[in-house]
Amino acid sequence: MCGICGKLYLETTARPVERASLVRMMEAMNHRGPDEEGLYARGNVGLGHKRLRIIDLKSGAQPMANEDQSVWVIFNGEIYNYKKLQALLVSKGHRLRTNSDTEVIVHLYEEFGEECVTELQGMFSFALWDENKRLLMLARDRVGIKPLYYCVTGDALLFGSEVKAILAEGSVPAEVDITALDTFLDFQYLPGERTLFKQIKKLNPGHYLSVRHGEIKISQYWDLHFSGSRKHQAIDDSVAELRELLGQTVRDHMISDVPVGVLLSSGVDSTAVLSYAVEAAGSTLSTFTIGFDDENLPDERVGARLAATKFGTRHHEATITAADFADCLPKYVRHMEEPVCEPPAIALYYLTKLARDHVTVLLSGEGGDEAFAGYKTYSNLVRLERLKQYLGVLANPLSRVCGLLGEITKSQRLQRHAPLLALAVEKYYYSRASSPFEFFNRSRSDLYTPQFSHAVRQSGREDVLGDLFKKVRTCDTLDKLLYVDNKTWLPDDLLVKADKITMANSVELRVPFLDHRVLEFAASLPGAHKLHRGQSKYVLKRALADRVPGEILDRRKAGFPVPYETWLRKDLKSLAWNILTDSRTVQRGYFRREAVERLLAQNSERLNYSKEIFSLIVLELWHRTFVDDGQPAGRDGTPEDCCRLVC
Repeated sequence: MCGICGKLYLETTARPVERASLVRMMEAMNHRGPDEEGLYARGNVGLGHKRLRIIDLKSGAQPMANEDQSVWVIFNGEIYNYKKLQALLVSKGHRLRTNSDTEVIVHLYEEFGEECVTELQGMFSFALWDENKRLLMLARDRVGIKPLYYCVTGDALLFGSEVKAILAEGSVPAEVDITALDTFLDFQYLPGERTLFKQIKKLNPGHYLSVRHGEIKISQYWDLHFSGSRKHQAIDDSVAELRELLGQTVRDHMISDVPVGVLLSSGVDSTAVLSYAVEAAGSTLSTFTIGFDDENLPDERVGARLAATKFGTRHHEATITAADFADCLPKYVRHMEEPVCEPPAIALYYLTKLARDHVTVLLSGEGGDEAFAGYKTYSNLVRLERLKQYLGVLANPLSRVCGLLGEITKSQRLQRHAPLLALAVEKYYYSRASSPFEFFNRSRSDLYTPQFSHAVRQSGREDVLGDLFKKVRTCDTLDKLLYVDNKTWLPDDLLVKADKITMANSVELRVPFLDHRVLEFAASLPGAHKLHRGQSKYVLKRALADRVPGEILDRRKAGFPVPYETWLRKDLKSLAWNILTDSRTVQRGYFRREAVERLLAQNSERLNYSKEIFSLIVLELWHRTFVDDGQPAGRDGTPEDCCRLVC
C-alpha cells in the first residue's frame, strides 16, 4: 500500500511539470509511504509515489516502467492474482525485472490496453503514462477499497490518493461546495463522485479515467449485477461453494513479505477471516481488538478473546476513554479529509496504532454485512415492503393514521416510520446512514439560515440515488438495498474509514469479503440464502458453523459499539457546546444558532441526536482544518495542533 499523486498539463506544448510541486504533493502523504519514494517528471507529465513496502521489498520501487521505458506506472494497493498474471505475461514474451505486483500492470497494459483493469483481482488505484500515445490513465478498483481523487483546473489535471496531495500542489483552492454540504447532511457522508471541495472529485469505483490530447474520458469497467444465476441452487450447494471461495480468497489476501495480523471483534465476519487466515499462515498470527471504559456496553473483547484462544493467536488489546476520543478528533478530521459521521473510525485509529508495533498488514471482516445482508435494516425493510404489497390501497390511509397516532403519543418511532408506508423504497432509502425522516432532513427549514437555504436552492439539490435504483428496478427489495449500499455507504463511508485511518498509522488493511468474486457470488444467490425467515447472513453462517464458536455465531449483532452517544451527553457535552456555539462556527452562516443550541439541549437517551451532533462537530473541524487555513492543519498530528482545533 502506498500513496500516488501526479499532474498532467492538458496541452502538450505547456510548460513542464515542476518537480517541486510533485515533492510537495508527495510530502503531504508521508504517512502512506514512509519506506521509500520515487518521482517521474518528463515534459507535461509528472508522477509521484510514496511506498509502504509489502511485496518484493528490495526491487519494487516506483514509478516502474516497461522494458523500453515508454510506459510508466505508480500504484497503490495489492494485486492478489499477480503470480498467475506473471506467468501469463512471461508466456507472451514479456521480461519481468522484479517480483512485484506493480510490474504486471505495465505489461498487462501493453497486452490489453485500458481494459487491463479487468484482469486484476485486488484493491488498487493506479496512474499509468503511455509516452508514445501521450495517454494518461487513472483507475480504481471495482469496489472502491483504495481512494483516488482528481481535479481539472484551467490547464491541468491533478490527482492523488488523498485530497491533501492535490491541495499541497498549490493551484487548487479549498473552496466549499454548498450543494455537497447539503448532501452531507442528507447522508452523514458524501456518496458518489463529489467531495466537499468544490473542484475536487472522486473517481468512482469500477471506473477508469483516460486523458489523451487534452480530452478526458471516464469509463465504467465493472458493476455488481444481481443476476440470480444461482436462484434455483440448493442451499447445501451454496454453502459448499462459499466455503471453498472464502478459503481461497483469504489465502490470496495473505500474500505478503511482511507480518500479517487480523482485526478481531466478537463478530462472525472477523472470526471467519481469522479461521481461514490461521490455516493459510502456517505460523502463529497476531490479533487485535479494542474496548471502552464503559461497563454498560457490550464488550467486544470477550468474544475476541474467545476466538483468539480457539485459534491460538498472540492477542493484543487496547482501551480508550472519552478523553482519548476527544484528543483524536482533529487527527480523525485531517486524515478522513471529508466530513463523515463514523465514530468507530477513532477507535480504529488507536487499534491500528497498537497493531503497527507488531504487523504492517491487517485483515478485517469489513464487507460481510453488505455482501450477505447482515444488517437488521434489511430484514425490517423487506418485511415492510411485503406488508405494503399486502395492504395495497390501504397503505396510504394507514400511514396517515399511524403518523397521527405518533404525534398524539409523542412516539419518535411512529413519527419516523409511519410515512414509509406511503412511499416506494426508492423514495425513502438513503442507505443505512440516514433517511428522509432523520433530523437534518425533516428539520432543514428550522436549522438552516435564510442565506444557506437560498444558496442551496440556487445551486439545486441532487438526486444521488435515482440512477442507482433505476439500474436495479426489476430486482427484489433486498437486492435493491444491497446494491445501493454497495455503491454508496460501503465505498464512501466504511471504506474511506478503512483506508484513511489505517494508513494514518502506515498500516495496510485488506478486506477479503470485498473481493469482487465474493460479492459476485453473493449477488447471484437467491434472497432466501442471505435472509432466511428473519435470520441474516444465512448461507454464511451455515458455511461457518463448523469453524466459528457458537457463542459468536449466534450472538446478536451489535456493530462496533463506540460509546460516543453517552460521551456526547456527559464527558464531551461541554466540548460539543464549545465547538458548535463558538462565534467562529456561527459566523459561517450555515445554521441558526438557536436551532443548534436546541439540538444540543434536547440530546438525551429518549431524544438521541448524537449522530447529528457528531456530524456537525466534524463538519466544523473540517472547515477549520482545510478551509480556514487553506492547508491541512496539524500536519504532524501534534498534541498542540489537536488542542488548537478542539478548544
